[in-house]
Amino acid sequence: MTTVATVRLRAGKERSLRRRHPWVFSGAVDHVDSAVADGDTVRVAAADGSFLGWGAYSSASQIRVRMWSFDERDHIDADFIAARVVAAASRRTSLHPETDAMRLVFAESDLLPGVIVDRYDSVAVLELTSAGADRWRDAIADACASLDGIATVFERSDADVRQREGLPMRTGTLRGGEPADRIEVREGSLRFLVDVRAGHKTGFYLDQRESRRVLSRYTASTRVLNVFAYTGAFSVVAWESGATAVTSIDSSAPALSIAAENLRLNGFADTHLVVADAFTELRKRRDRGEQFDVVILDPPKLVGSKQQIERGARAYKDLNWLALRLLVPGGTLVTFSCSGGIAPDLFQKIVADAAVDAEREVQILERLDQATDHPVLLSVPETHYLKGLVCRVL
Repeated sequence: MTTVATVRLRAGKERSLRRRHPWVFSGAVDHVDSAVADGDTVRVAAADGSFLGWGAYSSASQIRVRMWSFDERDHIDADFIAARVVAAASRRTSLHPETDAMRLVFAESDLLPGVIVDRYDSVAVLELTSAGADRWRDAIADACASLDGIATVFERSDADVRQREGLPMRTGTLRGGEPADRIEVREGSLRFLVDVRAGHKTGFYLDQRESRRVLSRYTASTRVLNVFAYTGAFSVVAWESGATAVTSIDSSAPALSIAAENLRLNGFADTHLVVADAFTELRKRRDRGEQFDVVILDPPKLVGSKQQIERGARAYKDLNWLALRLLVPGGTLVTFSCSGGIAPDLFQKIVADAAVDAEREVQILERLDQATDHPVLLSVPETHYLKGLVCRVL
C-alpha cells in the first residue's frame, strides 16, 4: 500500500476545513511528515493529529492543499476522480434543454478543485488549473470522453493561474478528433460560433446565459451600446429582441471577427463593430454627446487579488460613470463584475457612487447572477463570482 504523507496544521487552523472549505493556505501548515511531490494526495490533520481530509499538495501555490474529500473512508484514485466528473455532468443532464453548450464541471462547486469542463456540442473543453487536477489529467479526459455525445476532448490549460502552481501551459486534443475551427452551438433559437482553441476562457461566456435571456426584455425598439462585446452574444440577443441599432465595442479584433460571423449566422447585419479600448472609446462618445437607450458593460476580471480591489473598484466606477453619462433619461444600464474579489454589496456601492458622480438618479430593476450550470457551493463563497445589475436611469 502506498504511503501517504500527512500535512499537519497549526493549532486553530483547522476551523475552515471543519466547515468544509477546501483550501489550506501555506501559513496554516505546521509541517509535512515525509517527502511529497506536487499533485500528490496527502492526509490533512489537525494539530492534535485528528483526520480532517484528503487533498492535493502544491509546493508552489499559496493554497498549499486543495481538498478532494473530508471522508476518511475515501480512496483518491483515478476511479474516484472519474466518478466525480461523471456525477457533475449528470447533474446538468436536464438543466438546460434549450442549449448544447454548458459547463459540465465547475471546480470546487462540483468537489473537483482546479477542474473546469465546458461542453460545446460534441466537444468537451478541459481546463486544469491546479497541481492536483493536473495529476489526474488522463482520468479526467477519459471520464469526459465517456460522456454521452462527446466525440472530442480538447485541453485549454493555458490560464495564468497555472504559473502560480508551477505548471506549464498546455493546449491540444486529448481524446478523439481535432475540433473544428468554429463549433456551432445553439441557445434557444439563436446560434453561436465558438473558437475553443484561442477564445477567451474556453471560447464562450456560458455563465451569462440567464443574463442574455433577461436582456431580451429590455432592448425592443432601443439603441444599444454593448461594451466588452467579445464574440457578440449580447449584441445578437439585442437585435433578436427588436433593437433598432446595436454598437459593439471590444479591444480584440479576432473576437469581433467572430461577433460578425455570429451576427450573420443569425440573420443580422455585421455593422457597428468597433475595435477599441473601452475606456477611451466611451470617453470619445461622451464628448461627442452620443446617447443610447441601453448600455451593457461586461468587462473582464479587473480584480485578481485583494491587493487589486481598490484599483479595480476605481476602474468599475469609471466605466459605470461613463455609461450613465451616455444613457438617455429612462435608459437601461446592464452592468456586470466577474471579479470574485468584488462582493455584490461592494459592486452595488460602486455603481451607486458612479451614479452620484454622474448626477443621475438610478433604480435597480433586477439583480443578475452566474448561470445555473455554474452553481455556488455554500461552503465555498468564492465560487460566487459573477454579479450584475439591471438599472433604470430616471
